[in-house]
Amino acid sequence: MLDLSLALRLKDAGLAWRTRPGDRFAVTRTEMLDDTFYLADMVIEARHLETGTIFAFNGTTEWALDSVAQEHTVWIPSEGQLREALGARFAGLNRDADGFVVTLTDGARFHDPDVENAYGSAVLAVLGAPSQEVGQ
Repeated sequence: MLDLSLALRLKDAGLAWRTRPGDRFAVTRTEMLDDTFYLADMVIEARHLETGTIFAFNGTTEWALDSVAQEHTVWIPSEGQLREALGARFAGLNRDADGFVVTLTDGARFHDPDVENAYGSAVLAVLGAPSQEVGQ
């Protein structure tokens, strides 16, 4: 999963978030930064009972926070969403002994042990933010 610090840099660099079910995000309150949430049209919880497992369809989860404004959250894009953000600039993804290398059409390369972080660094570069290109 994309590092939260990189997700925050992407937000600051202006990566647009058009919400859709399945999106991952964190709430930017200090006490909640370690929790990852998912957008969903309906919450379904697996409950393990003595008689077996049931799936409970819930309107909201059991904790007290009913809602939070989007500006108080940070999107944690998936590999596919990051690749989509690169658009026509994406040239390829390769794996090496140390992780993954995302290459852009201009030849810039971004390496990270985590594929989503490699993509995230490439998106930062496309957005014009400082990134960690291989060889810099």
